[in-house]
Amino acid sequence: MLEKTVEYIKQKIGNFKPQIGIVLGSGLGELADEYCQISINYAEIPGFEVSTVKGHKGRLVFAEINGKDVVMMQGRFHYYEGHSIQKVVYPIKVFKKLGVETVILTNAAGGVNASFNPSDLMIITDHINFMGTNPLIGENDDSLGTRFPDMSEVYSVDYVELVKKVGREVGVDLQEGVYMALTGPSYETPAEVQMARILGADAVGMSTVPEATVAVWAGMKVIGISCICNSAAGVSTVGLSHEEVIKAANTAKDKFKTLVKEVIKKL
Repeated sequence: MLEKTVEYIKQKIGNFKPQIGIVLGSGLGELADEYCQISINYAEIPGFEVSTVKGHKGRLVFAEINGKDVVMMQGRFHYYEGHSIQKVVYPIKVFKKLGVETVILTNAAGGVNASFNPSDLMIITDHINFMGTNPLIGENDDSLGTRFPDMSEVYSVDYVELVKKVGREVGVDLQEGVYMALTGPSYETPAEVQMARILGADAVGMSTVPEATVAVWAGMKVIGISCICNSAAGVSTVGLSHEEVIKAANTAKDKFKTLVKEVIKKL
């Protein structure tokens, strides 16, 4: 199926050869709208699922940004939607087969670190997988990656420093920290957020970790950026909602686009 998927996409994009793949999280899809040259709806692509979450358009977008060929997922697949974990990470494998070398994973996250504010951007320096599963379980595809991949540097240290440097250059203040992934779709309880803090997490969310794991397994470099869209339960007395997440992402979208476009130029 993977070969069938890649062949279908190549027929649609012709000579376009993406070097960079970007997964755009909730409320962050405007970058794809701004630069779209070729788009393919997920529903048309063999082997792809359909994104059902508000704020996720559900299409692959191909574009040239600052001299680099880029493929963007305008909306991702989540484990909580009922997809198997293998389906969640399937597009990352497709990225690899298309020639992508660097993956930029973005998400909307809850702030566990009490010093974070809604609409802050956080560079992910490491992650904690608390989803109770791993996308590499099952038969290993030796053509993509090794059976036991090293996860000591999931988020490239060199690229973390690059993003920080770019942030300073373009005037975007950045937080940095550890992202913990839980399954969702319910938001975390105050006790779970306290657990996350004790375990060393600065932000919590429902995505990114499976994709990052598969990207590293397949030999790609990974950059992770979280948009802190709310203070997680127990950090704030305000109730949590998806509308709040989208609102905060909209507030952050301009600095997010500025940052990512400049990072692409420097990669």
